[in-house]
Amino acid sequence: MAVNRKEQIVEAASKSFAMFGYKATSMDQIAKLANVGKGTIYTFFKNKEELLHFIMEELIKEMKTAAEETFEENVTFQKNVHRAIYKMLEYRLKHQLAIKLFEEGKIGTPEVVDALQFFEEGIINYIANILQKAIDSGDIRQCNPRITAFVILKIYVALIFDWEMNNPSLSKEELAKLLDLYIFKGISVDDCYVESTNTGKLGLS
Repeated sequence: MAVNRKEQIVEAASKSFAMFGYKATSMDQIAKLANVGKGTIYTFFKNKEELLHFIMEELIKEMKTAAEETFEENVTFQKNVHRAIYKMLEYRLKHQLAIKLFEEGKIGTPEVVDALQFFEEGIINYIANILQKAIDSGDIRQCNPRITAFVILKIYVALIFDWEMNNPSLSKEELAKLLDLYIFKGISVDDCYVESTNTGKLGLS
């Protein structure tokens, strides 16, 4: 069975970034963990920053897959969106690499800050695509999907991470109700909104 050198390098870099952080990881260290010569790394990636961006792209793909697995055809748009976003942020919270990079991003390592902005942009684009489909199908009223996606993400981050620094954690049901209050009530088609709230379909099961 042929050895996938690129896969070995990516796995080794992910492990090193997660354990030691981006700045403290050297190409020599990655080569040693991957059991390849340092020159082999440069046949796939021109530098450490490009390697980090590739890893972040793969992480975004994994998060999208995890989010899409939560979708169900027989539930409301609001419920599906809530599940998808919560799953993506929950994945980020539990992923050791993401945690380490977000910690490092706070101290301002430029390459990490850029990678995290790319990471956030990937999430916003994903949410915006969901919103655009909902607009096209008439599930929600016309709105700017990118701005709305940005606001949804920021509200979620604030409630899941910032709020919990000094306050009790919120349940999924509480988060769903708050997102409904702050976002979905404003962009829902009125008749659909009344029907969904009256039938109790909005809350998570």
